[in-house]
Amino acid sequence: MAWRLILATLLMAAPAAPAIAQDATETKDVERQAVEVEDRVVLDADNAYVLENENLVVAEGNVRAEYEGRVLTADRLTYNRETGRVRASGNIVITEPDGTERFAEEIETDARLANGYAAGFSLRSIAGETAAANTAERRNETITELDRAIFTACELCEGQSTPTWAIRARKAVLNEETGMYTYRDAVFEIAGVPVVYFPYFSHPDPNAERRSGFLVPRFGASTKYGAFLQPRYYWNISPYQDLVVAPAFYTKIDPLLEFDYRKRFYSGDVNVNFSFTNEARFDDDGERLNNKAFRGHLFADGRFRISDEWDWGFAVEEVTDDLYTDRYDISGENDRRGIYYSQPKTLLSQLYTQGQSHNWYVDASLQTFDNLQAQGLREDAIADVLPLINSQYDLDLGKYGFVSLTGSAAFLERVAGADSRRVSTGVDWSTQRIIPGGLIVEPFAEGRFDYYDLNDFPTVDETSTITRGLGAAGVKLSMPFYRPGKWIDLLVEPIVMGAVASGSPNDDPIPIEDGAYYELDTASLFDANAQAGYDLYEGDQKIGAGISAVARWKNGFEVSGLVGRRWRSEDDNAFDVPSNLDGTVSDWLASFSVDVTENFSFDAKLRLDDDSLALNRLDTALDFNLERARAKAVYYRIDESITRSGIRQEGVFLLGEVNVTNNFLVLFELQREFEQNLNIRQALGIAYEDDCSRFELVYERQGTQNRELGPSESIVFRFGFKTIGELGSRNFD
Repeated sequence: MAWRLILATLLMAAPAAPAIAQDATETKDVERQAVEVEDRVVLDADNAYVLENENLVVAEGNVRAEYEGRVLTADRLTYNRETGRVRASGNIVITEPDGTERFAEEIETDARLANGYAAGFSLRSIAGETAAANTAERRNETITELDRAIFTACELCEGQSTPTWAIRARKAVLNEETGMYTYRDAVFEIAGVPVVYFPYFSHPDPNAERRSGFLVPRFGASTKYGAFLQPRYYWNISPYQDLVVAPAFYTKIDPLLEFDYRKRFYSGDVNVNFSFTNEARFDDDGERLNNKAFRGHLFADGRFRISDEWDWGFAVEEVTDDLYTDRYDISGENDRRGIYYSQPKTLLSQLYTQGQSHNWYVDASLQTFDNLQAQGLREDAIADVLPLINSQYDLDLGKYGFVSLTGSAAFLERVAGADSRRVSTGVDWSTQRIIPGGLIVEPFAEGRFDYYDLNDFPTVDETSTITRGLGAAGVKLSMPFYRPGKWIDLLVEPIVMGAVASGSPNDDPIPIEDGAYYELDTASLFDANAQAGYDLYEGDQKIGAGISAVARWKNGFEVSGLVGRRWRSEDDNAFDVPSNLDGTVSDWLASFSVDVTENFSFDAKLRLDDDSLALNRLDTALDFNLERARAKAVYYRIDESITRSGIRQEGVFLLGEVNVTNNFLVLFELQREFEQNLNIRQALGIAYEDDCSRFELVYERQGTQNRELGPSESIVFRFGFKTIGELGSRNFD
């Protein structure tokens, strides 16, 4: 007969606790009972007895002891009533309140099951980390010291004895208060093979709060600056701000110092990345081209809330040299900061405010630009925007439709060149009616007034003001035909838009600042004014017509498309061929898309010549995510007849990875321009990935020439490890 005992110890509550047996050999049945006493251990076992001579309480068989949420299970447990020490042996598991589990062959601990000594120790955290040691000593509630320890975040499958990666150390300390794992005489192993030795190494618990300490360094080599090492120190200044200090040391050039600073305020946040060095300009072989000087970069942004409806913010992008970020491989040049994007190789600094509610929107900004390209506008010929303002207020008139009031202003100033100041106000009205038979009727009207103050423009006098009033009125008609089916639903909708607008609106010599690179596509095919921006306006009588169709299968598969074109009564020389608004008839426009749930999508846009139907432009994008393959492909082709440079453009961008096995992958990337016979970028590599790590070995080639920085080849190593971050190199040119 199995004997079971539950005691709310008495046994462990006080050294003078009364005995429950008369002598060392006598064992008595105890009726099963559940007793809960504050600050006492609850003990459950198949058999329990007291050895009076040794003053020991012994529990054997499926032992379970619990204290304040901490649970110990073992084959055998003894409790010394005089010293208050607990010894356990056989299949020991201690489960913490947070789910962390500790295992041992034998332990000695205090009555609270918190502090003690263990042999054959191992630990598994709720995040999946595993630590093991010959012996372990838990000094208090937060510190555990390990001797001859090994740590990994990889889960070992049945029959597997070697993790993908591990840290093996002579001594290790797990500090649960600070959330840090520290090691002495540590060796980093991959698949059981020692890779690198660290006299001292530490990393945080991923569930712990952030703290100061060294991050994994960056290292590698390049023909530009030779071998390099960039240690990184993270300084947790306060709960609301931190700083990463990262000096970079090179064999060919002088060091560089980089900083990343972040601070959060009650109303917003600030991010700053900057670096500086005292060095000459150098080419892609590391040869110095001039004298040393202080050089650097600054990328910073911040956004702050004024009220529930209003924000303000800023963005700063500055470099001392056009090629500084390319020379030192500084990232972040094309990141979005503020409410406006910058163009490639163009730095944008801005100060702005933005407000929005359910029926109004306002933004105002000051913008300055820096050109980093070898060719193009001179720095002093690029206009600064001081300021740019956009606003809109919407009114719901109920059965009478909707009205939008708009206002805009743009003040452009150049150090060398023309200045312009524009102020515009407008009003738009539209409504919708469905008449018998299902015809959707959407009448609309719009009006706008523009004021220009021009200075030094070649098309006007030295100083000139221009005013103009613009307007259009028309109607948009559509007739959707819907046919539900057993397997597929079909929707076909012919659409026609007709409008009458101001005649010859672009006759005045107004400079084209905001619409120079616009091109009509299906998104604006049925707009009253198909030209974006304010400087150009599509006037006269016009018609936009097309037909859209959607097919939806019951399993989620969907195919949709739109085709149409646009007509205008008068030719307007202000529109060039690339805009697709030249002449009186636009090219044919079409869009097509296929969507197969989350696994596959395809989009295409076409522009066909209005006379010959020759393909003038094609843009396609393909995304698929299958069980063993993930890829993105983009193909474009633009005929020389519609490019502003008069040069045909054709290229492709491919990016993807294929699982050869469950763990090994092939990586590929290609960006190619066919007309120039140039591979702008290409990469091919292999990777290994499991639940705790990812290793990549990739060959890369950059094919472009940017002044003294020419094409380069690289071998890139990237190692990513769960819980301890990234370890590896950057480019090996």
